[in-house]
Parts: sequence; structure tokens; C-alpha cells
Amino acid sequence: MKSIALLAATVSLLTVATGARAQELPQRILDAGSIAVATNPNYAPIVYKDPATTELMGLDIDLGEAIAEELGVEIEWQETEFIQMLPSLQTGRVDMAMAGMSDIASRRETVDFVDYMNSGAQFYTLTSLASEVSEPSDLCGRTVGASRNTNWPNDIAAWSEENCVANGLDPIEVVGTEGSVDARTQLKSQRLDAAVQGNETLPYFQDLEPGTYVLIGEPFTRTLAGIPTLKSEEGAQIRDAVEGALKRLVESGRYAEIFASYGLQANALEEIEVNAGQ
Repeated sequence: MKSIALLAATVSLLTVATGARAQELPQRILDAGSIAVATNPNYAPIVYKDPATTELMGLDIDLGEAIAEELGVEIEWQETEFIQMLPSLQTGRVDMAMAGMSDIASRRETVDFVDYMNSGAQFYTLTSLASEVSEPSDLCGRTVGASRNTNWPNDIAAWSEENCVANGLDPIEVVGTEGSVDARTQLKSQRLDAAVQGNETLPYFQDLEPGTYVLIGEPFTRTLAGIPTLKSEEGAQIRDAVEGALKRLVESGRYAEIFASYGLQANALEEIEVNAGQ
């Protein structure tokens, strides 16, 4: 009798768990069997393309596939410009986005974020310029660039105001670039004295181009990267589904394994939260 009761209880728990998980996503997505996700493969090692095969790869790709598997659907990646990601959510072209997007207050006016990664803005320069700009204060009065599609130009300006202007030094001349690739190109041509990227990306480029880049100081901001979903009834369903899937991936250890495979253990979160960015 105990065995029968135990079997019945197990079946009941599995049924409840499966049913709850299936109800997490909107019926439209369940019927299609896939979820549409915007990405921009210009942010290695978070998301980029294999140079040999042009196949999408990176932490976000692996994590996105794991989330989709957890939710029992396929993932349909849609490449788009970073600046078009939130409009794509608003027009219903995609259901969410994964491209290391920072969870900041201005973006939360239209979307909710399921935060999944810790990040920080990091100054860096060329090794050949390191003797001139060996510490952050050396950047005062110099030209520093970062992608204009991110919050980094604002972060640089705020840092300059607090650390340069407040100390009677010339402010940093902030240059908004077309992206991080453009920032590195301008740095190499010495149109910039330094640049800024997320601290999760720079070790990859230091390995890719040994002896080219050197970090200046420590990250000067702390931000959370999140998965945006639209502020709507359906968007809230997707948000909650993704949050639940990520929490299960944390509990199973798969989340930590994915971060470790890219050497990004320091960027993993201890707890998955919604709209926890500053």
C-alpha cells in the first residue's frame, strides 16, 4: 500500500510540475512550439559568431537554449541591431531579447528585465599607450570612447564629473562610437586615448589579441544585464516563465556551468531577480 501511495504521490507531483511549467508561457508560444528572441552578435563572448562557420555562439546563446529547453520550446534567434531590440519587442516581432542588455531605469519604462548577469564598465587602452594612461585619473582631459547605443557614454561623463572636474582637472572628452568594434578600431588608430566596455568582454579580446589591450583600474560601475520582456499581460507571462526557468537552472547547477565554460564565474549572480538594476 505504501508503494502504491508513494507512486501516486510522485505521479501527482510530476503532473503538477509539468502543468505549472506548461502554463507559464502564453498559449500562442506553446502552440508554435518556439519563442522568438532578438540578439546582436557583436558582443563576444556574450554573443558573437564563429568566424569559421558564422554560427551564433556565446554565453547568451547557450543560456538562451537552456532556458528554452527548460520551458519545453525551441528558440528562434533573430539578429537585429542593438538599438532596434526594444522596438522589436514593442511591435511584437520578438518575445524577448538576449544581448547583454543593461537593466537601467529608463529602459524599464517599457520593459521588465529578468536579470541574469553582473557587469561593470571598464576603462582600457592599448598596451602602447599604457605608460601615458596607467590609472583612471590619467584619463582626465583625454578622449575616451564607448558605444553610443549603451549607457557607457553617460557613465564616462558622470565619472569624469566626479573624478576630474570635481578635482579641478579637465573633463574627459566622451566620444559615442557606432559600437564596441568601432571603439576598438578608433583606439587602434589613436583617435581615442582609451575606451570602455563591459568587464565581462575584455578578457576575451585580451586573449584574442595578446599584448594589445591593457585594463585601466577596476570597473567603475556595477550594472546588471537582463532579459527584457514587454510590459504587458503577455509580456509578464514570458517574464515569469523565464525567471522560473533561470531559477531552476541555478538550482540544477547548469547556470553556473555555462558561466564557468566562458570563464565568467565572477559575473554570475547568486540569485535571479526581476528589475533589480540601478
